[in-house]
Amino acid sequence: MKTKIALLGITLIAFFAMIDTAHATPSTQIWIPSTDIQGFKSLHLGVDNYNTVGKKSADGGHAFPTNYGLTVGVIPSETIGVEVGIDIREASDDPNYFNAKIGIDEGKLFDSSPALAFGGYEFGTNSNANDYNILYGLAAKTFEDFGRISFGYYSGNDKLLLDKNGKKDASGLLASWDRSLGDKFWVAIDYMGGKNAYGATSFGVSYALSDKSSFIVGYDIFTEKDLDNDGVNDNADTMTFQLDVDLF
Repeated sequence: MKTKIALLGITLIAFFAMIDTAHATPSTQIWIPSTDIQGFKSLHLGVDNYNTVGKKSADGGHAFPTNYGLTVGVIPSETIGVEVGIDIREASDDPNYFNAKIGIDEGKLFDSSPALAFGGYEFGTNSNANDYNILYGLAAKTFEDFGRISFGYYSGNDKLLLDKNGKKDASGLLASWDRSLGDKFWVAIDYMGGKNAYGATSFGVSYALSDKSSFIVGYDIFTEKDLDNDGVNDNADTMTFQLDVDLF
């Protein structure tokens, strides 16, 4: 508990120290990162839940630890954005994770240039236990009346990112489509390649409760269900509910 309080305190201290200067899941689609960046001086709270639906424990029914994330936008620039974050996942033996991302909005490099983002997440605190250390790059382009298309690539800790046979499977494609439907609704589909614990196709819809809060309801279809190769769907598909609130 003292460790969690200290980490949360460090994040808040860093935020307030930057004034007159913040998901540690980074700003995301449904499952994968996006090219979006939290704005300068913003402090963002994300609470994410994932659980199976209609499955008994013996058949792979489970819930992921609830993720409580704080993300801070830290750069006062109209061209480049930077966000840093911390996640606490409970209940979990190793609950603390960190992330960071740098990005450039569409049209900032030149007319019609894509958005670009480079970052990392799942930086855990226990070596070869929760330090998945996923690094990624993404490019995104918005097309009128169609929405935004994103493509990228990721690579992580090959001691933890394994397939069901225990072989290294630590990299893959990132892709997504998302689109706003008026002022309140937003929809997205995303894909993370690989037959490791993160490989999945996800889709969902977001509803804006206000200009500072929204929630997502989605579903995650994991590429490899039986990672232990024991006949049990320990990586069964999950429903997700995600609450996002801009505190500042």
